[in-house]
Amino acid sequence: QVQLVESGGGLVQAGGSLRLSCAASGRTFSAYAMGWFRQAPGKEREFTATISRSGFHTYADSVKGRFTISRDNAENTVYLQMNSLKPEDTAVYYCAAGVRRTATMTWEYDYWGQGTQVTVSS
Repeated sequence: QVQLVESGGGLVQAGGSLRLSCAASGRTFSAYAMGWFRQAPGKEREFTATISRSGFHTYADSVKGRFTISRDNAENTVYLQMNSLKPEDTAVYYCAAGVRRTATMTWEYDYWGQGTQVTVSS
């Protein structure tokens, strides 16, 4: 089992930045690929970014060039740095752990956090 806890969400103006964190506990963090997904009201959960065990990044087109995913295996933490935020980035952001490299679908992940709210005002 892997337990995931997100933090760092909040309210920010358009053009601002936030950094989300996801702390993992349980089984070996470095053995998992980590992903970030988001879900806006009335919409399905969508892929945002993922980082493989070796540090390879993949991003959704909607966030490419603005968001950066990173991981610190010594701290069992994955981060999502979000810059140039837009109102359409408003959503609950979830981190997830799985074993598939470059996984972009929700079903490819085995463990999920509870989510953290990000609200971007215009």
